Amino acid sequence: MTITNVPGVKVGHKQNELARTGCTVILTEDGATCGVDVRGSAPGTRETDLLDPVNLVEQVHAISLAGGSAYGLDAASGVMQFLEEKGVGMDVGVAKVPIVPSAILFDLAVGDANVRPDQQMGYEAAKVASHSPVKQGAFGAGCGATVGKVAGFEAASKGGLGSASVELDNGLVVGAIVAVNAVGDVCDSVTGEILAGARNLETGEFLNSAQMMRKQAEVDGIAGTNTTIGAVAVNAKLTKAEAKKIAQMTQNALGRTISPAHTMYDGDTIFALATGKEHASVDLIGQLATEVMEEAIQNAVGK
Repeated sequence: MTITNVPGVKVGHKQNELARTGCTVILTEDGATCGVDVRGSAPGTRETDLLDPVNLVEQVHAISLAGGSAYGLDAASGVMQFLEEKGVGMDVGVAKVPIVPSAILFDLAVGDANVRPDQQMGYEAAKVASHSPVKQGAFGAGCGATVGKVAGFEAASKGGLGSASVELDNGLVVGAIVAVNAVGDVCDSVTGEILAGARNLETGEFLNSAQMMRKQAEVDGIAGTNTTIGAVAVNAKLTKAEAKKIAQMTQNALGRTISPAHTMYDGDTIFALATGKEHASVDLIGQLATEVMEEAIQNAVGK
């Protein structure tokens, strides 16, 4: 099961496989309360300030996740265009303005750095969004994702896009979607086994990025060349403050499955969406969100 099992959530991908970049759109056309937590130190985001609980706007209509570094933020404009054509957005009297927060990851060094997600790609991803199970692996924002770059891009493994969800007997549904492009390794959250990461170029064996960092003074990279971005969604009623707290709790999943996580070279960003009217405690939703995000991260690298 994937995040599209959450009522009110659609997902669409568009990618350029030759250029190894793409975008993923999470549509909540009926509106969703949203919070965000930015934990990495090299983020690329758009419209995240309005998600602060002290600010006015209460609901969003989509989330855009894209490659292309800061250029990829332009994909959100295409999502806005699609929603505007459908009459979806915040009514400001003279127009309906779609609210589309966005986060990006760096994939320019993997394919063609001159091709990035743009307004047209964002529009096309939104156009094909559906309730179908989410395609996982080298799709959408995960098309050019890599993990384990402590030893440089040449030693990295493929990252990707993953999703997962859980449904309780009481009807509560929590889902996650994530594009994994971390500087660190992706590990099994239970056993600690490295699933994808930096490899020895001669033997093909995993190097263990955390241990490598003990032996070298600096990570082989520049700020902003990585980043894990994603979202969780629940069919519950939440305030913006509660959604923000769930986004914060969900970041624990990155700490459990990515080693190291939240580095100076990552822009790790998690959104939390509330689409329904079910009632559940923030602690329960946050725990479930963390669990499905762990699963989604592992699915992204093909576990």
